[in-house]
Amino acid sequence: MRKRPLIALAAGVAAAGAATFAYSSLIERNLFTLRRFDVPVLEPDAEPLRILHISDLHMMPDQRRKQDWVAALVGTDPDLVVVTGDNMSDPGAVPGVLRALDPFLSVPGAFVFGSNDYRGPVWANPLRYVLPGEREYVQGVDLPSEDLRAAFVDAGWADLNNARTIVKAGGRSIELVGVDDPHVDRDDYASVAGAVSGGADLHIGVTHTPAARVLDAMAGDGFALMLAGHTHGGQVRVPAYGALTTNCDLPHGMARGLHRWPGTDAWLHVSAGLGTHPTAPIRFACRPEASVLTLIPR
Repeated sequence: MRKRPLIALAAGVAAAGAATFAYSSLIERNLFTLRRFDVPVLEPDAEPLRILHISDLHMMPDQRRKQDWVAALVGTDPDLVVVTGDNMSDPGAVPGVLRALDPFLSVPGAFVFGSNDYRGPVWANPLRYVLPGEREYVQGVDLPSEDLRAAFVDAGWADLNNARTIVKAGGRSIELVGVDDPHVDRDDYASVAGAVSGGADLHIGVTHTPAARVLDAMAGDGFALMLAGHTHGGQVRVPAYGALTTNCDLPHGMARGLHRWPGTDAWLHVSAGLGTHPTAPIRFACRPEASVLTLIPR
């Protein structure tokens, strides 16, 4: 008789687990969400400036719903578009990425790449992201990063992979600095480091992975706002607790959203991104997202 309650409990747990997995894989990962933040970084009396921050598309060729949703964001009327990498998950994904971003290619823009713009993802045990200790990072097939880079640059977007430039957007001069992906040690901030330009109206740092060594350096040089992706917001979050991992040295409490970078006056916005690892196509308590950052006077 005692076995029956245990069997019932086990069956209930299994059913709840199956329902949660079905929701995470079939529903929530497609519940694309636009988040909005006000960021007080402009001079007094300055007009607001809108930045559309897109990250971690992890595009597969057949993801038309995602492509259509992203393309429709042109209705947010951004002054500047910033894409923080991991655009692809398949060698045939470039047309899908460009279909999603085509409405924005006439808008001032800038980008950095993530590791999944260079090499495709491979299956990995999900526990590797939450267990302590160093682990080898394995990547798969080569991706057509140079094709994607050429399309962005030909449209006039600034390539910020270990680069620094000034762009005009929203009637302002914006100094941008960026690095290639720190997650796979492609970053070289030293080559672009230095105090911000006094001739620019605004200063923004861009990286795919929000690695502390990069963010500390950017904030130390005076960049008022830093943009990153990579974390997927944790991808699977525990309600009332938050992210279990950021897959880097970023504190878990900063896995997504807008935060002050500790010990500085700089702001950091981390996008939870719009995609998932193709071998783990789930999201729980962490909807896929893009963000509109409205920069306002301090």
